[in-house]
Amino acid sequence: MSGKRVLSGTQPTGKLHIGHLVGALENYVNLQNEGNECFYCVVDWHALTSMYSNTSAIKEHIYDVAAGFIAAGVDPDRSVIFVQSDVKEHAELHLLLSMITPLGWLERVPTYKEKKKQIKDKDLSNYGFLGYPVLQTADIIIYKANYVPVGEDQLYHLELAREIVRRFHHIFGKEIFPEPEAKITEAKRVPGLDGRKMSKSYNNAILIEDTPEEIWEKLRVMKTDTRRVRKTDPGVPEDCPVFALHKIFSPEEVRKECAEGCRTAGIGCFQCKKFLSEHLIKKVAPVGEKLRKLKENKQFLDSILDEGARKAREVASQTMEEVREAMNLKRR
Repeated sequence: MSGKRVLSGTQPTGKLHIGHLVGALENYVNLQNEGNECFYCVVDWHALTSMYSNTSAIKEHIYDVAAGFIAAGVDPDRSVIFVQSDVKEHAELHLLLSMITPLGWLERVPTYKEKKKQIKDKDLSNYGFLGYPVLQTADIIIYKANYVPVGEDQLYHLELAREIVRRFHHIFGKEIFPEPEAKITEAKRVPGLDGRKMSKSYNNAILIEDTPEEIWEKLRVMKTDTRRVRKTDPGVPEDCPVFALHKIFSPEEVRKECAEGCRTAGIGCFQCKKFLSEHLIKKVAPVGEKLRKLKENKQFLDSILDEGARKAREVASQTMEEVREAMNLKRR
């Protein structure tokens, strides 16, 4: 897979959490280190789909995300780190793709239905939210990306992107874009403190920049297997979100000890969480410390984002020349 082009984006809707770290950022670094040409984007326009009525925090969260990329190991000298709105060609391609994308395709997207049902504190009845996958497609194919690091919940979006690419080629008779393929991480779904998927939207996250003390305070009250009302009640570790985090952060011998202790009521949930906190903190704390230091130097982050936007525009503008020609939109 070496030498392919990669595109992925992260919304600046809040501070990054450990789901981002193991579900996306580590994959970003691996793809970079394999010698791929990587474009990593802070997708601020996507953030507007849910934050359009309160945009005041987006600018600060752009720095959160950019610092998180670098703290996790993304190297600005080897990967392009930029902000979506700094490359206006994304918006132009999104507009053109929206003209050929059937409405029914968008209404069937599972995450569209799920978020409308679960997120009650924001009005998601807007085209931007419905058309999110079209803008996401534009983000990907404007760089002719071969691979897109995605979580399990984004697979449908990527398949939709492939369908839009095929439809574009069929209508205009010219193949411009490769059909992007998914690159899925091993940690496909990271549970949050309430047992649902960890998400900024659900307010159930352990943040990368949380201190060790803050991480433990969150783990201490995390939901466990409901069968274990008392310490003497046996449980089923496979049904416990704490054990799901063990499988991501703890070594095998610790996982085995906790699983056996849960099934036999040999250890309580408190002790199980203590074991988890030790290994989770060991992995996350160094990244969190780097992230906090990077955020103190916004001038440095701005220089990285400015240079990244320049590199991204070079590629995006060339692609748009090809798109306009294919669609007969060039006057001369």
